[in-house]
Amino acid sequence: MDEKLKYSLLRGELVDTQSIWTRHEKRVWFITLLTGTCMLYSTRTTMPLLMPAVAAAQKWSKTDSGTVLSSFFWGYTLTQVLGGYFSDKFGGQRVILLAALGWSIITFLMPTIIWSAASFKSYAIPLIVTIRILNGALQGVHFPSMISLTSQNLCQNERSSFFGLLTSGSAMGTLLTGIMGSFVLDYFGWSYVFRVIGLMGFAWALVLRYYAMAGERNRIINISAPARLCANKTPAETAVPWLRYFSRLSFWACVLTHACEMNCFFVLLSWLPTYFHDGFPHAKGWVVNMIPWLALPPCTFFAKYLTTHLIARDWSTTTVRKLIQSCCFAAQNVALFVMSRTTDFHTALICMTIIIGGTGFHNNAVTVNPQDLAPLHSGSVFGLMNTVGAIPGFLGVYLAGHILELTQSWPMVFSAAAGINLVGWIIFLVFGSAEAIV
Repeated sequence: MDEKLKYSLLRGELVDTQSIWTRHEKRVWFITLLTGTCMLYSTRTTMPLLMPAVAAAQKWSKTDSGTVLSSFFWGYTLTQVLGGYFSDKFGGQRVILLAALGWSIITFLMPTIIWSAASFKSYAIPLIVTIRILNGALQGVHFPSMISLTSQNLCQNERSSFFGLLTSGSAMGTLLTGIMGSFVLDYFGWSYVFRVIGLMGFAWALVLRYYAMAGERNRIINISAPARLCANKTPAETAVPWLRYFSRLSFWACVLTHACEMNCFFVLLSWLPTYFHDGFPHAKGWVVNMIPWLALPPCTFFAKYLTTHLIARDWSTTTVRKLIQSCCFAAQNVALFVMSRTTDFHTALICMTIIIGGTGFHNNAVTVNPQDLAPLHSGSVFGLMNTVGAIPGFLGVYLAGHILELTQSWPMVFSAAAGINLVGWIIFLVFGSAEAIV
């Protein structure tokens, strides 16, 4: 112990220009967390993909479908702050592991739950909604835990780009569901899609536990290495100074702008398969569930490159965040405007691809803004931001189903999303900032 110190004794004492993870550990955790985000979104998008088939089999109305889809986000809002708090305190990897075991098992058992609920007749939808709420609650801790984990183990200038790239796993997961899920659905039926993806999620949880986390148990840091020298630095406060955050307009600009963009993203995430199924019934399922999501990874990487390039040229971080977020909203609103007025399949597909690609810019702007505003409490602050961001998710997804039930009008759904985007755009341009609050 006179030459080496336990890793846990040093976590709070490294200067902020040094990383706790070694280069090898960064690679291990990047691949692990990217794959985990992929599996998270793969399980999350399974129900939207299968909703036309499940609704037809169970004789659900559009309102019933909207209720089942949106109920996921009811649970998603409940655990964001809590997940960030426990991750900041006990370690994000532990929270991610426990949650992953839960949402994987629920996904695997979902066909059994749907079939069993049918025997309860009038209570079938409430029972399924309850399970979906639980599933959402378990998935709600993933991103706050991940941003907490990276903030605690990476130096300041690596955090935003590292986390921004991890969010591209959402597109990979949606692509996995769209391609493999569509194939399994066509040849084996909707129940097998839940089973296969649930098993894959469980397998990833085992990799996390016995590979990535196993490397931390005996980790030690050699204090004789210059890159690992410790500095006298006050540990992060255990209590989050919420009143200081609540009193700043830049905090609320981040939270509300995220909520506005998430409304667009979650509505399309949940209803995209149904939109193409209803409007273009002869379109190939794997095409409409794959092509739009192909745009997200390259857009995320390009936005990351552009952010790094502009900051290296001495642009202020605040200006860069506003510029990147403006690219997101401008592209999405133009595409939503065109999509609400077209009846051509290829035009609709291109517009949907642009909208999903725009989210890659959001992932490198407002999504990483909590690390700018709250470097000491990024997990908790991101959790609150995602809590508020999930509220339009369940309201927007449910209201979209209700609008479609009453009017059968997809243009009304798209116009509402564009209007909410515009509000968020104005808020962030006027009040947004990347200056640390605490």
